[in-house]
Amino acid sequence: MEALTRPVLGHLDPEYLALVADTAKRLRTVFGTRNRLTLPVSGTGSAGMEACLASLLEPDDLVIVGVNGYFGERLCEVARRVGAQVQAVHAPWGRPLDPEQLLDAQRQTPHARLVAVVHAETSTGVRNHIAPLRELQDTDTLLLLDAVTSLGGIPVEVDAWGVDACYSATQKCLGAPSGIAPVTLSERAVQRIRGRERPVCSFYLDLSLLDAYYQGDPPRYHHTASSTLLSSVHAGLGRLLAEGLPAVWERHARVGERLQAALPELGFELFAEQVHRLPQLTTARLPDGLSDAAARKALQEDFSIEVGSGLGPLAGTGWRIGLMGHNAQDRAVTTLLATIKAVDNP
Repeated sequence: MEALTRPVLGHLDPEYLALVADTAKRLRTVFGTRNRLTLPVSGTGSAGMEACLASLLEPDDLVIVGVNGYFGERLCEVARRVGAQVQAVHAPWGRPLDPEQLLDAQRQTPHARLVAVVHAETSTGVRNHIAPLRELQDTDTLLLLDAVTSLGGIPVEVDAWGVDACYSATQKCLGAPSGIAPVTLSERAVQRIRGRERPVCSFYLDLSLLDAYYQGDPPRYHHTASSTLLSSVHAGLGRLLAEGLPAVWERHARVGERLQAALPELGFELFAEQVHRLPQLTTARLPDGLSDAAARKALQEDFSIEVGSGLGPLAGTGWRIGLMGHNAQDRAVTTLLATIKAVDNP
């Protein structure tokens, strides 16, 4: 919060550009990468998704998308909007994607330009397993990873997993306000953009133009970015790295497991299987007799606690409970469990 009160810097001020560079350095550590092109894109996680798809795909390119929840479906939608042909590889909601099915799809269509996968599916609380997809490094098909909910909450290893493009958001496990989408691209991805036959369909989200703005010599004006938002992200990353990534991951795991152990005792049914379950995002079906809308309204109005409503098969019957960033604390679990009991027994 203190960072948000700092004086506004101009978008080409050397102090601002130095802040961008140091934020990118911190992001490389969190992403697990040495990628030069690592940027804080102005916009939410959806802007990061669209920037990657618009910059890496051209009309009629084939993209293979893993779909086992709402945000896999959104990847398909955005890819279609930039003119790509989409081949979806499905798994049931609540189950992880099978990496071998994605690899088989690529083997059958080796001209595919991209395989796109959500690491932590926010609609279901399921973790997809990315490391086996490193085999794509031996092909001409790039690997795109959505790390919106995973970055900072569980390990993300961009280089070790052979990820060519990865985007995230700042308001979840990074513990900063919404409004910036961290993006990182491998050199393979950078060369793909440089070799395009057509201009990127979006000026604002063209990653080559953003690269020239943030890392050009001299920087080329592109848009007026928010120095106050970036200051808050820089501070949030600093706090995370001071704690240490292994400690941050352990804290998210411990707190999430405590919540997931307690919810069935209150009548909730956990949606995702334990072995694939995210610690930072818990999905659960409501107990009989507990009204979704009424209970969430009471939590919000009486206790200032916001719980996400269910999506897809959980719509109206389930919750998505996030314990992320600075909110991944034992006291948050204690408070939430007590307030659920209160609204269930008014």
